[in-house]
Amino acid sequence: MASGLFHIYAIKNVDEGIEILTGVEAGEKRPDGTYPENTVNGLVYKKLRKFAETVMNMKD
Repeated sequence: MASGLFHIYAIKNVDEGIEILTGVEAGEKRPDGTYPENTVNGLVYKKLRKFAETVMNMKD
């Protein structure tokens, strides 16, 4: 587009796309299965853990 509002980026994986779209580091998985805080994957991991804990507590 002439106005410069449209860009095409070549990426190797989804994490690269996440970083381009959000401007936030995606975050690599650690050996213990967690992700660094303040990364997209870290925030997603934290939210999913909270959902899982909520569901587990509902079963009790």
